[in-house]
Amino acid sequence: MTNRMHEKRDRGQTTTEHDQHEPALLQTHFPTLPPPQRGKVRDIYDFGEQLLIVATDRISVFDVVLPTGIPGKGKVLTQLSCFWFERTQDLLPNHLLTTDPQDYPQPCEPYREVLSGRSMLVCKASPLPVECVVRGYLAGSAWEDYRRTGHIGDLTLPAGLAEAARLDTPLFTPTTKAPQGQHDEPMSYATLQATVGASLAERFQSISLALYLRGRALAESCGIILADTKFEFGLRGGELLLIDELFTPDSSRFWPQNGYQPGCSPPSFDKQFVRDYTSTLGWNRQSPGPELPAEVVAQTRERYLEAYRRLVGAAPQGV
Repeated sequence: MTNRMHEKRDRGQTTTEHDQHEPALLQTHFPTLPPPQRGKVRDIYDFGEQLLIVATDRISVFDVVLPTGIPGKGKVLTQLSCFWFERTQDLLPNHLLTTDPQDYPQPCEPYREVLSGRSMLVCKASPLPVECVVRGYLAGSAWEDYRRTGHIGDLTLPAGLAEAARLDTPLFTPTTKAPQGQHDEPMSYATLQATVGASLAERFQSISLALYLRGRALAESCGIILADTKFEFGLRGGELLLIDELFTPDSSRFWPQNGYQPGCSPPSFDKQFVRDYTSTLGWNRQSPGPELPAEVVAQTRERYLEAYRRLVGAAPQGV
């Protein structure tokens, strides 16, 4: 598996006088490639048996893409996912083929500078319509549900747990995979079985918990608590593959171990900072989302970079 990253600068984007780094890449424009499928964060180009996945600097909260990007975010997501793919492939194969633009299909050659560091060529798999969420701590929407009902989805938890409490046993709480602009919804285990079949549902649960425990152990060795995360899977020739991203600040909740205590919402190295900011605006969590001020952008960027530096032990290339 090739995993060489190159330090390049993206071109053709506007910036403000406050930026001391390359501007946010909100959308790719590759005129000689087929039109991409655009997700919340990624632009995906179809090359038959392979896909080119480009992580932009878009950010979404509450399933809404905001008009303001976070410069370098896509490079953090791509390079951190590759870091984790390499460290979990013994648990489950993943879809990554290469991150080196020199090994991409020839039509990508004119766009190597933009693609460098923020893209990956993957084998095409049929994505399954489930997000497999594992929670090791009581936070976010799970805390809100527990505080209101004493349950998380169809799971009953002990009474008296505090916000951010560590759970004795990590919980598997799958959700739907909603189209862009719609909200993911909790999915009971019975509904998961009805959706993908009993055998695959059991596989989802077992591999999700194994992946989470692997990620949590490595994160803790770096001074980070992996509070919760989500996984996506696909099928290729009957083989289950880990796809999309893995243990990134977009898909996970990262807290510093130092100073952690249950009973309050800990500081984070992820997009919770943006969620918290937008929650102060009276926004109805529907599109269009609000613009982010420069200081929120800068602090969010630093949180993503700090997560990367702690986990990998170096700065991401090209950021």
